[in-house]
Amino acid sequence: MLSRYLAIVLLLAASGAVMPVAADIAVIVNPANTTALTNDELTRLYTGRSSALAAVNIAESSPLRGQFDEKGVGRSSAQLKAHWSKLVFTGKGTPPLELATEAAVIEHVAQNPNAIGYVDATSVTDAVKVVLTLN
Repeated sequence: MLSRYLAIVLLLAASGAVMPVAADIAVIVNPANTTALTNDELTRLYTGRSSALAAVNIAESSPLRGQFDEKGVGRSSAQLKAHWSKLVFTGKGTPPLELATEAAVIEHVAQNPNAIGYVDATSVTDAVKVVLTLN
């Protein structure tokens, strides 16, 4: 059974198929920010139920976005999109700022003391502080 599985994996790799790998996600803030963060507060920030920090998302097309939505907010990307559509339509909220790349998220958070974002844990630089790691 293991050799059959290995053969399938090798066949996929040889064909150039991409197999998604779940990344550790670092939730980051500006180094000057002293806010303690819980998973519940993270969910509240990314669903518009808290404005203690200005949440930043990576582009919807990034696989990291879907992983964060699941691990960090506990909802699928489709559920969050529907949630924000409803809030925007009723005038009760504005979704987090969306930036194209992890580098842009790091730069934005580094320049804004009240910003919070997330990147792949391997992308973290000294310009930001990790307050939570999701794996």
